[in-house]
Amino acid sequence: MTAVRLSPRGLAAGTAAFSIWGLFPVYLHPLSAVPAIQVIAHRVTWSCVLLLAWMLLRRELPRLTATLARPRLLAGLATSACLISCNWLVYVWSVTHAHIVDTSLGYYINPLVNVLLGVLVLRERLNPLQWTAIALAALAVAYLALLAGRPPWIALALAFSFSLYGFVRKVISVEALPGLATETLLLLPLAAAYLLWCEVAGSGALTTSGPAIAALLVGSGLVTAVPLFLFATAARLLPYSTVGVLQYIAPSLQLVCGVLFYHESFAPARAAGFGLVWVALALYAADGLWRARRAARGVSHA
Repeated sequence: MTAVRLSPRGLAAGTAAFSIWGLFPVYLHPLSAVPAIQVIAHRVTWSCVLLLAWMLLRRELPRLTATLARPRLLAGLATSACLISCNWLVYVWSVTHAHIVDTSLGYYINPLVNVLLGVLVLRERLNPLQWTAIALAALAVAYLALLAGRPPWIALALAFSFSLYGFVRKVISVEALPGLATETLLLLPLAAAYLLWCEVAGSGALTTSGPAIAALLVGSGLVTAVPLFLFATAARLLPYSTVGVLQYIAPSLQLVCGVLFYHESFAPARAAGFGLVWVALALYAADGLWRARRAARGVSHA
C-alpha cells in the first residue's frame, strides 16, 4: 500500500496536472482581446476534435457510442456539460479582465463547497473540525464581500459550478475519457455554429487576429485535455487525500500569477480574508490526512 500511496508516477502526474491548471492564466492572458465566449467555443471545439482523435487512435470509440446510447447517462452528461461550460466562461472572462486573484479564491474554497454539498444533498455528517473549516470559509467570504462592497461572485460562481460539476459526474458514474468526450460532443454543435457565425460576420479571432492568437485558440484544446488525462492518472495511483492536498497547487499558482505577473491588488486587508480561507483549508486537509492514515492503519491491522 505504501508503494501505491507514494507512487512517483502518480505524484508527477498530479503535480503536473494542477501546475498546468495553475499556470493557465499565463496561457489565457494573451487572449484578452478575444471575447470570452469565443475562447470557450474554441476550447470546446478543439478539445472535442483532440479527444475523438485520441479515442479513435486507441480504438475506444465503442465506449463513446455506448455512452451515447444511454439516455439517462446522456441527460446527466448534458447537465455536467452545461456546468463545466459555465465554469470555463466565468474563468476565462475573469482571467482576461484582471480578476485572476478572484479565480484563485474560487478554487481555494471549492473543496469546502464540496463538503457543504455533501451535507446538504447527501445528508453527510461532519465532525467539529470540518464544521470549523466551513465556518471559517464562510466568515472569509463574508469579510471579503464587506471589504469589496459586493459578494465575491467570481469566486462563488467558480466554486459552486465546479463542485456541482464534480457532484453530477460522481452521481452518473462514467469514466473520465468517454465522459469528457461526450460532454464536448454535446456542446460541439453550438460552439461550431457560433464560431462559423463569427467568421462569416468578420469577428472571428481565428482568421483576424494573427497566427499567434490562432495557435493559442487551437492549442486550447490540448491544454484542456492533457491535464485531465494527467489528473485521471493521478487519481488512479494516489489516495484521494493526497490528490486533495495536491489540488491546492492550482489556486496557489493562480494567485502568484495574478499578484506577481499581472500586478493585481492584494492589499493586507484582502490578504487577511485569504488567510482565513487558508486556515480553513489547513484544518480540512489535516482532518482528511488523519482519516486516511487511520483507515490505512485499520486495513494494515486487518
